[in-house]
Amino acid sequence: MREIEQLEADDSDLPTVLIGSDYRLLACNRAYRENAVKSVEIGRSRCFEITHGYTSPCHENGEACPLQRVAETGLAQRVLHVHHTRNGARYCDITMEPVYATDGRLLGYRETLQGVDHASHEPRADTLCGQSAPFRAMLELINRVAPTDVSVLLQGESGTGKELVARAIHDASERRDQPFVVVECTGLNESLFESELFGYSKGAFTGANRDKPGLVDAAHGGTLFLDEIGDIPLQQQVKLLRLLETGTYRAVGSVETRRANFRLVSASHKNLPQLVEAGEFRQDLYFRLAAFPIHLPALRERIGDLPLLCDLFVRQQSPDKRLTPAALAKLSGYDFPGNVRELRNLLQRACLMADDERIEPGHLPPLAAQAEPAAAATGDEEIVSLKEAERRYLQRVSRQFAGSTAELASRLGISERTLYRKLADTTGR
Repeated sequence: MREIEQLEADDSDLPTVLIGSDYRLLACNRAYRENAVKSVEIGRSRCFEITHGYTSPCHENGEACPLQRVAETGLAQRVLHVHHTRNGARYCDITMEPVYATDGRLLGYRETLQGVDHASHEPRADTLCGQSAPFRAMLELINRVAPTDVSVLLQGESGTGKELVARAIHDASERRDQPFVVVECTGLNESLFESELFGYSKGAFTGANRDKPGLVDAAHGGTLFLDEIGDIPLQQQVKLLRLLETGTYRAVGSVETRRANFRLVSASHKNLPQLVEAGEFRQDLYFRLAAFPIHLPALRERIGDLPLLCDLFVRQQSPDKRLTPAALAKLSGYDFPGNVRELRNLLQRACLMADDERIEPGHLPPLAAQAEPAAAATGDEEIVSLKEAERRYLQRVSRQFAGSTAELASRLGISERTLYRKLADTTGR
């Protein structure tokens, strides 16, 4: 068939495959074969065997199955999965769509895989790390908006990694080879904000003995990241709005109009809609900034990522040291008001306090050390059914275990499929 011949001749770098309704591979391009962990047998290999090592479809193993979704809706679908590749397991952005013959017959489902370089499901420095559902939801939004020039507003508490997310958006965009410029809006008064952002001309004010380009100039062709944008003085917000609406600006003391060329990412830990209601932030500017809002989950919302993040930060500080289960249990019961930033600083201190390779609860700062473990038993603990006790135990260990689901299933003495079913029961209650 012409469609199959075209796919097999496809020489692009994106792995692409045509899959039948029974999950068997009908055709694939060179990149797909080179990316696969095991050899691909057209007509025999099934997609979930190649990319996940499963013996049954993804939706039977606790993951969203794009083929199932396309078959149900008839529409293209996009999901985020962790795929096994020849370079190891990695996040992949998957697009799947139905493919029809010229006579209208369904030939199969075309799946295209786009590797995600700016995030990892394993401990890795200088990238976004996580496995939890809130983290994946955030990552899916990042992947959707990054290739565009749409303005992004990052909303989240202090310490959730807004600059790291902004950098990931930049690195995944077409502007990745151009500058990434950070503007710290906190503490900038009216005159400083304008001169920092737009620059100034010689003689514009006392001490301006030369022309100085602004950060808008520095970000030309790249990304401008306005951190804590809720702190911009109200009087200056109108000038920022004009910049965004017209794409032009003037340096302080200059009559020359310049054209800007940057992608805007802004961030705030403040509730900007509340500031708008209070008259402290312009509504029209907010709508400009929030074309694509992304919520960054607090650490307590993604506590399932705690073992992974602890492993990362401890390795960075002291590669030979490890948290004991008791110390990890203490941390799992702590609220982390400072979020990931606080966790990193806390573990740096703990590494310095530990004299050998074991980091115990006593090495943690007082507030964290005094936290009640997430599943601590008490003398007045209620008596529950064995089924309820199992449910609570599985919820706890699935949050704390740092390995893969297959490894956890092995430790529990059950099959991976049984574990997925039991975990689905715990969340469906």
